[in-house]
Amino acid sequence: MRSLFVASECFPLVKTGGLADVVGALPLALAKHDCDTRVLVPAYRGLIDKLGPVEEAASYGDLFGGPARLLAGETADGLKVLALEARHLYDRPGTPYLDPEGRDWPDNIRRFAALSAIGAAVGRFGAGDFKPDIVHCHDWQAGLVPAYLMAGEEAGRPKSIFTIHNVAFQGVCGRAEFAAFGLPDSFYTPAGLEYYGGCSLLKSGLVFSDRITTVSPTYALELRTPEFGLGMEGVLNERADVFSGILNGIDTTIWDPAADKDISADYSSRKLAGKARCKADLQARMGLRSDPDALLMIVISRLTGQKGFDLLLPHIDEIVRRGGQLAILGSGEAGMERAFLDAAARYPGAVAVHIGYNEPLSHVLQAGADAILIPSRFEPCGLTQLYALRYGTLPVVARTGGLADTVIDANDAAVRSGAATGIQFAPINASGMRFAVERLFALYADKKSWKNIQMHAMSHPVGWEDSAAEYIALYADLLR
Repeated sequence: MRSLFVASECFPLVKTGGLADVVGALPLALAKHDCDTRVLVPAYRGLIDKLGPVEEAASYGDLFGGPARLLAGETADGLKVLALEARHLYDRPGTPYLDPEGRDWPDNIRRFAALSAIGAAVGRFGAGDFKPDIVHCHDWQAGLVPAYLMAGEEAGRPKSIFTIHNVAFQGVCGRAEFAAFGLPDSFYTPAGLEYYGGCSLLKSGLVFSDRITTVSPTYALELRTPEFGLGMEGVLNERADVFSGILNGIDTTIWDPAADKDISADYSSRKLAGKARCKADLQARMGLRSDPDALLMIVISRLTGQKGFDLLLPHIDEIVRRGGQLAILGSGEAGMERAFLDAAARYPGAVAVHIGYNEPLSHVLQAGADAILIPSRFEPCGLTQLYALRYGTLPVVARTGGLADTVIDANDAAVRSGAATGIQFAPINASGMRFAVERLFALYADKKSWKNIQMHAMSHPVGWEDSAAEYIALYADLLR
C-alpha cells in the first residue's frame, strides 16, 4: 500500500504548530504496517538543507507563474519527502504563511493551490518510481487536491482522504480567485467550492474527498454542531457517513523523558527522581525562585482567545498567593502577551514568560513542571497534553474535543480506581478555570495520590500505534 501526504508543514523540516508533528510522525507509524508513505511539502527557504541528498523526481514548466520541480529526499529518521521547489512561491523570508512583519502573504491562496495541483499530479501520474494508492490531504492548504483529482478522468484516480486539523482555518478567498485554479466552472456551486459568494479551500476538501477524518472522536461530533462547525457543519452532516474521528498520537521516540537530550536528567515512571532535577533546572532557566515544593504550572501554546488564556489571567494573583509558580512559553495576541508579561513583572520569581517558540525549551518545560494548563475553548485534539502525560506533568484541560478524549479526570472514583491522569473542567469559563486550579492545589497537597496519578499518566498510551492501525483499516476499506 502506498500513500501520499500533502501538507503545508512537516516536522522536523518546518513547524508552526501541531499539524507539523502529526505529518512528521504518522507516516513513520504507517510504515510499520507496510504502508509506503511520501510527504509532499513546499520547499520553503532553507528546507532542502535539512534533507539528506536529494534527487529530482519530476519537473513542471509552469506552476502558477514559474517553473517548479520535485526533489526527493529523506530526513535523518527515515521520513521520505517530496519537496516542491518553486522559488517564486516559497523561497521567502518569514514563516510558511506570514511575512517578516507578521502579515499573511497576499498570494497564500495561489501558493497552496499550487501545492494542491502538484499533489493531484503526483496522485495521478506519480513521481519517479512512486505512485500512491491513497492521497491523504491535511487542512485547507491541501483542500484543492480532491477537487483536482475529481476534475480528471476516473481511470488512474487514487482515493483521497481529507483530514481537518482545525476547522477555524478555512482558506477563504474571493470568487475571482476561482478562475486561476483551472477547475471546471461546474465546481463553483453551493454543493462545490462556493462559500458565501466566495470560495473555501477547506470546503473543497470536505466536498470532493472520498473520506473525511478529524483528529479526535469528540471533535468529530462537535464539528457537526453550529457551535463548533463554524459554517461547515452542514457539509459535515451531509457527509456524516464518510466522516470519522481518529485520535492523534505523538512520536514517543522524540518525546521520551528516559532518553531526552534536551533535559537535564533522565527519568521514568519507575525512577522519578530525575524529574525533581528537571524542575530545579526549569526554575533556574526561567528565573523562578528555587523551590522544590512549589506547585509549578506551565503554559506552552499560542496565546489566543481560542486557547482560553484570558480565563487564566484573573487567577494569577491567587496562584502566586498560594505559593504556586507559572512559566509560559508562547506568542499570540499582543494584548494577551502584554498581560502575561505584566504579571511576570509584578511577580518576579513566581511568574516567568518567554515570548516566542523554542522546541528544546518546550521539552525543558514539560520535564520540569508539575502541571500544564490547557483551557482551550475548543481543541481538535491537542498534543501538549499528550507530551505532558508522557513526562508525568499532569494536564489541567477544558472538557472539549481531543482534550476530553485523552485526559481522565481525577474525580473521586477515578482516583480510587487508579485511572486518573489529570483534571478536566467545565463550563469553560473563568469560574471553571478557578475551580480547576483549586482542585489542582488540593491534589498536589496529597503527595501519595499525586504520585500515583503521575505514574498512571506516564503509562497512558499516547503513541501512534492504535491510531495508525485505524488509518490502515480506513485505507484498506477505501481500496476495497
